[in-house]
Amino acid sequence: MHLVGHYYHVYNRGCREYIFANAGNYLFLLQRAKSFLVGYPLSVIAYCLMPNHYHFLLRPEADDTISPFIQRLFNSYTQAFNKQQGHSGTLFEGRAKSILVNTDEYVIHLCRYIHLNPIKAGLVAHPAEWPYSNYLEWVGRRGGTLVNRAFVRQYFPTAADYETFVTSEIDPLMEQRLQAYYLD
Repeated sequence: MHLVGHYYHVYNRGCREYIFANAGNYLFLLQRAKSFLVGYPLSVIAYCLMPNHYHFLLRPEADDTISPFIQRLFNSYTQAFNKQQGHSGTLFEGRAKSILVNTDEYVIHLCRYIHLNPIKAGLVAHPAEWPYSNYLEWVGRRGGTLVNRAFVRQYFPTAADYETFVTSEIDPLMEQRLQAYYLD
């Protein structure tokens, strides 16, 4: 059960394989997410799609929205991906994990963690180079609907404020406290 108005880190990883084989796969999932969100009172705060896993930071605005949204989105994606790749069966290790993020401070740091994932994986040198997250929306370099702009402005009045936050060194003690919210 997800509490209305609270934040949840939702993530999952592929079953020993990539879950995105090409740029079209990423774009297909993002288009599905946009179209499926119409039916769910849910705010997307941050997301990042990686070759073998994904992260979403979501805030439900009504009861029973996160699980049905994620299930519908990734069941649809898995069917399309398997058809395209000539595979069958499961694409993910198991069910998506969902962790309640219980303080604003952790929410903000989790956004940074999510947006820095492609750098930590060695895929890019700067989060602006990875097109499969909403970092570019956060910093005002791309229009998009998979971002809650009011949330962004509440904590970071300007795009430069968030860019500085993301690229600044994280306090080691904060990093240690945040481990409970990260992908295990």
